[in-house]
Amino acid sequence: MSQVIPINQLVDEQKIGWFNIKVLFWCFLAMFADGFDITAMSFAAPELSRLWTIDPAAFGPVFSASLFGILFGAPLLGFVGDRYGRKVTIISGCLIYGFSTLAVIWASSLDQIFVLRFITGIGIGGLMPNTIALNAELSPKRFRARLIVLMFMGVTLGSSTPGFVSAWLMPAYGWQVIFLLGGLIPILIALCLLFVLPESVKYLATQPRRHAQLVRTARIMRPDLSIAGDTSFVNPLEMATDISSTRDLFKGGLALITPLLWICFATSLMANYFLNSWMPLLFENNGIPADEAALTSSLYHLGGTFGGLLISMLLDRFGFAIIALLFVIAGPAIAMVGSEGLSHGGLAFFAALSGFAVLGSQFGNNASAGLLYPTNCRSKGVGLALAIARFGAIIGPLAGGILIGMGLPMQTLFVAAAIPMVIGVIAASLLARICYKRFDGFQLDDIPALPKTVQAPA
Repeated sequence: MSQVIPINQLVDEQKIGWFNIKVLFWCFLAMFADGFDITAMSFAAPELSRLWTIDPAAFGPVFSASLFGILFGAPLLGFVGDRYGRKVTIISGCLIYGFSTLAVIWASSLDQIFVLRFITGIGIGGLMPNTIALNAELSPKRFRARLIVLMFMGVTLGSSTPGFVSAWLMPAYGWQVIFLLGGLIPILIALCLLFVLPESVKYLATQPRRHAQLVRTARIMRPDLSIAGDTSFVNPLEMATDISSTRDLFKGGLALITPLLWICFATSLMANYFLNSWMPLLFENNGIPADEAALTSSLYHLGGTFGGLLISMLLDRFGFAIIALLFVIAGPAIAMVGSEGLSHGGLAFFAALSGFAVLGSQFGNNASAGLLYPTNCRSKGVGLALAIARFGAIIGPLAGGILIGMGLPMQTLFVAAAIPMVIGVIAASLLARICYKRFDGFQLDDIPALPKTVQAPA
């Protein structure tokens, strides 16, 4: 009789070791390149505005182009990830946004940059849901949220890097150097991932033709087990192998969770991309030297790194309650960035605090989405959440461009950027309450708790 191993048990009972560290490290690098390319245009825009004599407000559509691409790339490549695997989709995403970012070097108009940034967004959009799904499906439950958040900290570190490149290398090598690095790095990472990144064992368990690959990966994951070649891997909690439909994202108690999660995604991304796109230009237009403006903007992303650390430590324990708290902090912090007469130190502090709260909440959203949906629709669930959220992300830079074009003072602009986070407070608070009841506690899971009246005795 062949050996039978429950796939959830295989994953959840593993000890954190080199297998998990390797997955985290390479996904972290992929997300670092992702973050670098997302913000590259914001730091190149001031120089392009001067060289091409373009009104800064004209960059609004260009800032939104990559976000518009993510709107299509996230659900499209999320479906590809559920159908053909996480690994191949992650590598494809890196190559797409790597080559399109590199091509910006030869652009000669904003229209050309718009098209290339749209393609960049498609690749970035495909990367996010699949890296979340891969880490969620290879990590033991007790560390799952923490590892997903640590992976996404690569985004904030990557997003802060163009600011330093802008301050230190752009004066000597021009705006092109940002896109040169932004293109080469993900291409090199993709080549490495081809050889080092494992496939999700939970995904492989739904693909009978790839059983041998599943056995090889399981042996690497669990060197403490003796796994025979004819071992059967079963998941009694997720027996369906068919590709899920969008309706599955609203079944089994997810009818309220899914739309509230979308609102949390959309509001945090709206505020994030408003700030992410316009802070360097706004600071320069208000008399801050270019290098100080770039470095202060980078503090926003570095603050987000600390927000990610907070989420990584507390999300497993407090679930969506800690995300709601970050939404509460974010609104006042953003509004304070635009305060009149603020010293450079004060500006740096509130910029960092805004990143701490805004990006920290977004880290929590990303990790929560990877935890709430079952394997058969996880990439699709995360991908669709990211896609819906892109409406907020697209509106953020466009609204900023319109408001800047109206000649509003900086204080009013940052108050406007804080409004989405107020809406997010309501959605996150409701979601925290629903999840607490669904899972009989703060800890998030893809399986609801049994009613206490029918739970098996210990």
